[in-house]
Amino acid sequence: MLWVKSFHIVFVASWFAGLFYLPRIFVNLAMVPQGSDAERARLLLMARKLLRFSHMLVVLALGFGLWIWGLYGWAFGMGNGLGLGWMHIKLLLVLFAVIYHAVCAAMLRKFEAGTEGRSHVWFRWFNEIPVLLLAGTVILVVVKPF
Repeated sequence: MLWVKSFHIVFVASWFAGLFYLPRIFVNLAMVPQGSDAERARLLLMARKLLRFSHMLVVLALGFGLWIWGLYGWAFGMGNGLGLGWMHIKLLLVLFAVIYHAVCAAMLRKFEAGTEGRSHVWFRWFNEIPVLLLAGTVILVVVKPF
């Protein structure tokens, strides 16, 4: 069980590294001056590779998480629902992280098509969302406030 938990933590941390960095590439893409085609192409290539790698990481993170939940979740009251309010909120945050991941993929497609028009400042704020998701998730798992 400790091996499964360890791999889950490693893949979640790696996936979130991608969620932290991909919007950072979007900040740089939004700042590329007109006519800087080589810079834009290089940033798009980096973003595509990072997103492709992050797709694999999210699948592994979720797979190991489901494995833990299946092996161990019901032993802590999942059947009767007592004492697991934190788990329900955590799963909601995980869902939001998966949605954020999908939104990033859609934004990359817009950048590739040349139709993404948001400013670099907007992307700087957008880049803060995974920090909040990760912090909330870790607090819920460690503290288990309800």
